[in-house]
Amino acid sequence: MTYTYKRLSPLNCLMDHFSHGPNLIQIISGPRQVGKTTAIHHYMEEVHWPYLYETADLLAPPSTQWIEQHWIKARELAKTKGNAILILDEIQKINRWSEAVKRFHDEDVKTGCNLRVVLLGSSALLMQKGLTESLAGRFEIIPFTHWTFSEASQAFSITLDDYIFFGGYPGALGLYCESKDENRWQHFVHNALIEPVIGKDILLLQTIEKPALLRQIFRLAAAHPAEILSLNKMLGQLDDTGNTTTIASYLQTLSAAGLIASIQKYSGSKIRQRTSSPKLIFLNNALINATMLLKFSDAYNDSAYWGRLIENAAGAHLINTLCQNGISIYYWRERNEEIDFIIEKGRTIIGIEIKSGCQKGKHRLPIFQKRFSPDKMIIIGGDNADIDLQTFFSQSPRALLGL
Repeated sequence: MTYTYKRLSPLNCLMDHFSHGPNLIQIISGPRQVGKTTAIHHYMEEVHWPYLYETADLLAPPSTQWIEQHWIKARELAKTKGNAILILDEIQKINRWSEAVKRFHDEDVKTGCNLRVVLLGSSALLMQKGLTESLAGRFEIIPFTHWTFSEASQAFSITLDDYIFFGGYPGALGLYCESKDENRWQHFVHNALIEPVIGKDILLLQTIEKPALLRQIFRLAAAHPAEILSLNKMLGQLDDTGNTTTIASYLQTLSAAGLIASIQKYSGSKIRQRTSSPKLIFLNNALINATMLLKFSDAYNDSAYWGRLIENAAGAHLINTLCQNGISIYYWRERNEEIDFIIEKGRTIIGIEIKSGCQKGKHRLPIFQKRFSPDKMIIIGGDNADIDLQTFFSQSPRALLGL
């Protein structure tokens, strides 16, 4: 389950943040099991600043005195060496951690101590809560999203089809590549990824009145990857009682936890976009296939389902790489016309259609083109595509789309 690949690109801005501008706490933020801890160790091997790394992942959660103890050590290191970096991992496990961090950081700013601080946490929800409660104006976030196909391929020598099915969690991929045991892979994804987020991060942090309904919504979404589902339609397929407001709230919670994105319909009107039926995109295909207990061969031989997996993976690729840069992603559908993804950056509008290998031809969508005058219409995959699937998943969407 180990890998030697160094995923450093998400952290390339870290030293620039330290060297220029005010002394702000650096938050490395991302979903569980995407390699944040491994990456920060690899990164610190490449730079020349003295640093102190500590993790709060202990048998019993430490108190804020643990933070104070290591902060004082880091201050002494900074005084001795001229500067230093304090890295605190799993910080969300400490009760009232954000209040302690605020106090010590404000002291450093006041005294001019040349100590820089990096915080990591495995729970996106718990980290968000602490940041909004106490640290407003004192931090900046470095997104650490799901692995791209290019990164997973370099680390594990997998094919694009492997990535479409098994996703990009490094621990799960390493397990499968060594064992070739799909059942074991499914259990790992469920126990190490899905259950900690739903059973711990979400249920322990937020008041979820209907935990069974939350799990049903997650499973229903997994059965319909990259599909547009009205909230009323979802309500009709759920066993537990609820209402559309509850479903919408639970989808937002799953999104905040780094599991699912709910893409809204593009209309040119922000109000109408917020009231549209969402298109559900899992941010890592492993979540889908481990939940549905599918085998690779069964999924691959079902052309309709495999096409959905490709579209979901493409949507996740766009969201994971573009949405951190002020770019919005939507879908569009009217009558018999549908565009899988709409990319909006300022006044630039790009329509994207995703095709599996068996789909042919380029489509013209006159209603959308007449109404919105997009700058580009791009077909990805299929015969006569503008961009083939291998190229799309292997390269940066920003470069490919000219953003």
